[in-house]
Amino acid sequence: MKLGAVLMASGSGARFGGNKLLCPVDGAPMILRAFEAVPAGLFARACVVSRYPDILALSEARGYLAVPNPDAAQGQSASIRLGLSRLTDLDGVLFCVCDQPWLRRASVERLLADFAAHPGRICALSWKGERGSPAVFPRSLFSQLLALTGDRGGGGIIRAHRDCLRLVEASAPEELQDIDTKPDGK
Repeated sequence: MKLGAVLMASGSGARFGGNKLLCPVDGAPMILRAFEAVPAGLFARACVVSRYPDILALSEARGYLAVPNPDAAQGQSASIRLGLSRLTDLDGVLFCVCDQPWLRRASVERLLADFAAHPGRICALSWKGERGSPAVFPRSLFSQLLALTGDRGGGGIIRAHRDCLRLVEASAPEELQDIDTKPDGK
């Protein structure tokens, strides 16, 4: 089974006050923490989609396919479409935001193992039954992901296919926490 990953790193950081992915959390920039939790080596191919040249350069240096996002203002759907368009030959693709600095590699590996055991299903990280991110989508849903528009992620597709959803418990609740404002990271 060949799996891919799309790390979505195109957000404007408006509530944060700028590109938050270079901001350190617990001593390391958020983007580097994302690379540690979702390393390119776990996948047949992994890409980082970003509007920021410095993020793209860091991505390439760590073995990711760097995908520039000139349409970042369109929202999450642009990142999903751009990243997935490089991975459509794979069996499944993990989508991950890069502002969850406490996400752990062990949880990502459990998520991938669950998908490998249930390849036709959507597998999402969760905490106490509450779905979060990242999530792995099977190839059968790629066309629906590629048809997304606006500031929409895969949540609508998950809701439309609840019968296909498997939740994989994170190791701790903070893994699902994202950073939206500067105080969140302290």
